[in-house]
Amino acid sequence: MTGRIDRIDHIGVVCLSLDEAVEFYRSTYGFELRHVEVIESQGVREAVMAIGTAADDRAPYVQLLQPTRQDSAVSRWLERRGPGLHHIAFGTDDVRTAAACLEERGVVPVIDPPGTGSRGTQVTFLHPRDCLGVLTELVAPPQDRAASEAAPARH
Repeated sequence: MTGRIDRIDHIGVVCLSLDEAVEFYRSTYGFELRHVEVIESQGVREAVMAIGTAADDRAPYVQLLQPTRQDSAVSRWLERRGPGLHHIAFGTDDVRTAAACLEERGVVPVIDPPGTGSRGTQVTFLHPRDCLGVLTELVAPPQDRAASEAAPARH
């Protein structure tokens, strides 16, 4: 594992109605709904909309977020800014290493140590003040999947 940031993982969009947003992205852009999950710890319901037809988990996607409770960060965001672009997420194979490298450059992680995101991913966020005004997320595959992908093949 290198911690190298190697792709745009997803774009996060806050919405008032997850169902309406899913229909919009499906009918307007042809994006495919791949996953819906309630993330209790973050107080959100999310939908993952695949961009393009790539079947692997490394294809970029749009993450639609609807708050499920008033005290969540996404609910506060929605109250202050309204629906729309929330964050950009960059993919890496190792969130801890990537975050440590960025911290050496003055970009401090908001979640330290990284936490668990949807679908078992490992995540941390970087504060907009350190990222030219953009809330930024770092995402790595679930640790068990990353370990199995990194292990040499057995014959």
